[in-house]
Amino acid sequence: MTRWYLAIGLTLAAVAAFPLGAATLIGEDEAKRPSATPGITQRGVTRGPTMKMINPPATKAPFDFQVRFQAHGGAKIEPASLKVTYLKSPPLDITERVKPFASADGIAMPKAEAPQGEHPIRIEIKDSEGRAGSATFNLTVN
Repeated sequence: MTRWYLAIGLTLAAVAAFPLGAATLIGEDEAKRPSATPGITQRGVTRGPTMKMINPPATKAPFDFQVRFQAHGGAKIEPASLKVTYLKSPPLDITERVKPFASADGIAMPKAEAPQGEHPIRIEIKDSEGRAGSATFNLTVN
């Protein structure tokens, strides 16, 4: 009987960790904010993690928001270091919206919602050697 309760508890925990239905990536009011002033991009001597957005250049909502992470030199991605910023003025930290869908492989957020328009998003992550990587993507929703 105890195993049965444990199995049900684990199933409910898994369902709670990955909510069904659409998930808001960017809200309507957030999209109306003015664009942020572009920051300075710096590259270090060491090679931190790189990332690649898998989404097509333009998409319709809801869409699967997908980004792949790649560590270099034998290091591993540290998912707990993930930071996702919507580059509006002021910048908006949307990490908590994305974190349930993130792993060492990347971000796989199914049925993401965002209003029509251009959405600049910066993603930052570190590897097991402490090296940081960041990339800015323009997500276009038609």
